[in-house]
Amino acid sequence: MLIFDGHNDLLSRLHAIGDHSGASFFRRNSEGHLDLPRMQEGGFGGGFFAVWLPPQGKGSGFQPMPGGYMIPLPPPLDLPASQRLAFAMSATLFKIEAASDGKVQVIRTADQISHCLASGVVAAILHFEGAEAIDTDLNALHVFHQAGLRSLGIVWSRPNAFGHGVPIAFPATPNTGPGLTEAGKQLVRECNQLGILIDLSHLNEQGFRDVAARSQAPLVATHSNAWALCKSARNLTDYQLDAIRDSDGMVGLNFATIFLRSDGGQTTDTPIETMIRHIDYLVKRLGPTRVGFGSDFDGAAVPQAIGDAAGLPNLIEALRQHGYNDELLQNLAHKNWVRVMQLTME
Repeated sequence: MLIFDGHNDLLSRLHAIGDHSGASFFRRNSEGHLDLPRMQEGGFGGGFFAVWLPPQGKGSGFQPMPGGYMIPLPPPLDLPASQRLAFAMSATLFKIEAASDGKVQVIRTADQISHCLASGVVAAILHFEGAEAIDTDLNALHVFHQAGLRSLGIVWSRPNAFGHGVPIAFPATPNTGPGLTEAGKQLVRECNQLGILIDLSHLNEQGFRDVAARSQAPLVATHSNAWALCKSARNLTDYQLDAIRDSDGMVGLNFATIFLRSDGGQTTDTPIETMIRHIDYLVKRLGPTRVGFGSDFDGAAVPQAIGDAAGLPNLIEALRQHGYNDELLQNLAHKNWVRVMQLTME
């Protein structure tokens, strides 16, 4: 059962440890969640490889608030520093592709995803988690698109020139402030023209509404969960889920425990049943062709029953035991992602 995954932070992890060539990707590691041996063992057939730009300076971490916590938003990043980081992390993905002896391919068309899955090649979509590296004239968008960018989150949680994100806060709603700027609205139109998927995962509710009112493409949240089950600002309300359903878009289940648990806890001692509860809710709300996985591997604490990419079969088997048949499992595993990328990129 091959998995196509909506989100991972491998490139950010490699950058943080100084592995700019990606050499450690090719050997089994005890750190992180992803490397080629563990991906092959777990049936990880590809996914969205995120360029996430870390905050400048030391973050303030989790801060308690009544009944929960929040992580204060870091300040915006400047364009030159953002572009240097984005070029470096994107280059790491291209270096991995070049050194992989055909085992990894950076894909630029939806048909390439299906071809890679059929031939055992890891299909990698270059994704930017936040548009800080894009100038408001959108010249960089065209350059990065030519390089391979096919998915873009308008914001990570901090604000930028295009819009406002949601803080990582619990309990809280995604209704946290203003929506897209004029530059953000133009960015939506340009992404539609170029066939770049717009990821809504870190966008606040008003920004979500602004994208929904303008985008001609399916609405997609690559790594988010149901707010009804976990009251994190990062999760999706029923209104947002319904809008995604009505656009024939999809949601990738985030494996991060803080977005899964009803108490917002970060403990990895979180049963797979908690994940299945969200999948059940999403499938019921969106339909069986609009839900997939968006693990957040290498960027979050995930249930220890999964552990890393090698543990993905545990989730598939748990879903099978829960009553999901082979057709629905294939949809969740990769077919729904292929479908939505065909609608977006072609």
